[in-house]
Amino acid sequence: MEKIIFATGNENKMAEIRMILDGLGMDILSQKEAGIMADIVEDGETFEENALIKAKGIAEIAYGNPEYKDAIVLADDSGLEIDYLNKEPGIYSARYMGEDTSYDIKNQALLDRLSGVEDEKRTARFVCAIAAAFPDGTSEVVRGTMEGAIGYKIAGENGFGYDPIFYLPGCGCTSAELSPEKKNELSHRGEGLRKMRDIIDNKQAQRR
Repeated sequence: MEKIIFATGNENKMAEIRMILDGLGMDILSQKEAGIMADIVEDGETFEENALIKAKGIAEIAYGNPEYKDAIVLADDSGLEIDYLNKEPGIYSARYMGEDTSYDIKNQALLDRLSGVEDEKRTARFVCAIAAAFPDGTSEVVRGTMEGAIGYKIAGENGFGYDPIFYLPGCGCTSAELSPEKKNELSHRGEGLRKMRDIIDNKQAQRR
């Protein structure tokens, strides 16, 4: 079976990825499951640049192992853009206030920074760039987004990261209050992965 290695060790993210890419007919491994412990420095200036840096960096390591010489390596860079805060935390979302700081603290800090800000100025979006490095040396990158707003309190336990403060007016709840299936249907990562899935399908079709 052909393999996909996804450059993350985040099990919550891997659960979403496997659900969205289910049916591709490929074994989907995290980089940890593939035995790759490298920590790639993401020093790009956009989500797309960082995703490509990570995908290519992990691919370079993976292709040194005969077991993974034909694998597709995927990586993502995602984050939250809050318009009122000049699109902060943006590409620094995971590192905002320190990588080891809990998201309960990060989320409350963002709510505090928006204290007193009216509804129409609380617009925000999740962004996810998905990059692929292919065994033939080519690469692709796509972007998915989910538009919403910053709520007024932390709510919901189904998501992770900034999900509990990301309010979806059309749903009347935060993304952490959505079912996993509904979240994957609407989310930035879901949109990005579906676009990348089409690219992978086309690549496979060309090889047949």
